[in-house]
Amino acid sequence: MTTNTIDATADADVLSMRRAIELAARGPATGVNPRVGCVIRSADGEVIAEGWHRGAGTAHAEVDALSRLAAGAARGATAIVTLEPCNHTGLTGPCSEALIAAGVGRVVYAVADPGTRSSGGAERLRAAGVDVAAGVLADEVEAFLADWLFVARTGRPRITVKWAATLDGRAAAADGTSQWITGPEARADVHRRRADADAIAVGTGTVLADDPALTARTADGGPTAAQPIPVVFGRRPIPADSRVLRHPHEPIRLDGGDLSADLAELSARGIRSLFVEGGPTLASAFLAAGFVDELLVYLAPALLGGPRLAVGDLGIATIADARRLRFGAVEHLGDDLLVVAHPVESHRLAAHPLPASRAGSGAAPGAPGATSGAASGATIEGN
Repeated sequence: MTTNTIDATADADVLSMRRAIELAARGPATGVNPRVGCVIRSADGEVIAEGWHRGAGTAHAEVDALSRLAAGAARGATAIVTLEPCNHTGLTGPCSEALIAAGVGRVVYAVADPGTRSSGGAERLRAAGVDVAAGVLADEVEAFLADWLFVARTGRPRITVKWAATLDGRAAAADGTSQWITGPEARADVHRRRADADAIAVGTGTVLADDPALTARTADGGPTAAQPIPVVFGRRPIPADSRVLRHPHEPIRLDGGDLSADLAELSARGIRSLFVEGGPTLASAFLAAGFVDELLVYLAPALLGGPRLAVGDLGIATIADARRLRFGAVEHLGDDLLVVAHPVESHRLAAHPLPASRAGSGAAPGAPGATSGAASGATIEGN
């Protein structure tokens, strides 16, 4: 193959991968399965089929594209796929075997499948004599699949913990009152971020004390089009007239006895991002366990004093063990400040990936690994 031919092939791969990303975007943005697109080019470079994944239990992108071709039409063709073809039988068969059976001669993909059971498709294809190239537009596909890849690699949703506090770190007055510490601009920002999350979490203590609706609302008080699923941690019963029970989505109840298991349950339900908005007990449990990826701290220019701190005991006995953060942004929101921070420690990522990422089998993912002493079996007391 001459240099010009090599360059032409590389250019065609990039163009086809961009089209595959466009196709992938047609699939559902939530759920346990990733959005995947596939373009099939004939041996002479003509696009002969396209496909994408439409959700758990439906044909994967590669099979969807192949289904549009007559028998034998894919022989010697190139398949360009956003994610490594799976090598696992779940609700559907392995895409690697489908490509081999169709006689595809070359496969190009952007990002490796991180699933411990569904990965290995590239190796299987190579073993069958298929030419395999990886990494085409990998950065773009990594960004496109960021939330799904995070769950697949860690076994849990991406977690944002939010609280509002006075300048001296108090989340409530001595009598327990806390509405409203911050002004309308800060509260509007919270609702915008709620709408962007798959789920919003509080403890039963917050439900009993504040009776929150846990909805995302617009500036005029109406509901946003997207609503996070409410998640309530704790063992105490929720009163029948609680506002959260009138939420558009049925609340998910988790007892909080083991945060690792609870987060694995949420990821098994297709929840990729969790917005933790409970009180100090819930925030402290997530922080102590190392299950926090982003902190949103809304600071009001006010002082309260007293015992009602925004964060409780984290099990830290000495300054050397302080949880270090890096600031991501500081924003003025009316009279208030929003401080965005991220943990420095790599232990915020759980150690074990899901056992099956693209299989769509409905099996629960593996529990996130405990990466600090507090993470294993972390519980939420007092809820």
